[in-house]
Amino acid sequence: MDYGYIVGLIPQILKGMDETLNIFWMTLVLSLPLGLLLSLGRISRFKPLSWFVGIYLLIFRGTPLMLQLFFVYFGLPFIKIVNPFTGEFMKLALDRFPSALLAFVLNYAAYFAEIFRGGILSVQKGQYEAAKALGLNQVQTMGLVVIPQMLRSIVPPVANEAIVLVKDTALVSSIALIDVLKRAQQIVSRDMNVMAFVVVAVFYLVFSYVLTKIFEYAEKRLSVSAK
Repeated sequence: MDYGYIVGLIPQILKGMDETLNIFWMTLVLSLPLGLLLSLGRISRFKPLSWFVGIYLLIFRGTPLMLQLFFVYFGLPFIKIVNPFTGEFMKLALDRFPSALLAFVLNYAAYFAEIFRGGILSVQKGQYEAAKALGLNQVQTMGLVVIPQMLRSIVPPVANEAIVLVKDTALVSSIALIDVLKRAQQIVSRDMNVMAFVVVAVFYLVFSYVLTKIFEYAEKRLSVSAK
């Protein structure tokens, strides 16, 4: 085994880390609050809103992420909208990175919405009654009573989705974004050596392991605070 060759691969592959990490953290930062809003809409007593969110969840959880990625990048340019300033028609065309980010955020928000909804519904009805007895309104009850308790129960499923997201970032290479996997593909094509794929596999494993430990720590901290 040529260890010198392997060591030389690492800086080449890491040139694609910016795209991978940016898609990962920006998706989490944007999709988590959007998922919370969608979950609140899903359990809303305002039926049109609940139905709309239900259709949204059905579409984004029922179709492949890669298909959604292709639709945003290749499909949106076929949709024309009126420019409010000029009155002319303009295409909804996005560059590669914004397209990938939009598809990832919309997709993961749908999954996080169901996780949040399950966490909210797991809070006992007695908590709502106690909040009402204390004179809290619906917004205060949700923000001060329900959501803090929900957070403790959703850490494991959120951690699982975050680890899935690490692996799903590889899909951005399908629209020619230069992430770590795309870098590896270029190196393999150039050198006719699959060792670059092994290096990328180790990268994903290490990334997933670090995330697992972070979420395990968060879960322990929340468990301690609940006692």
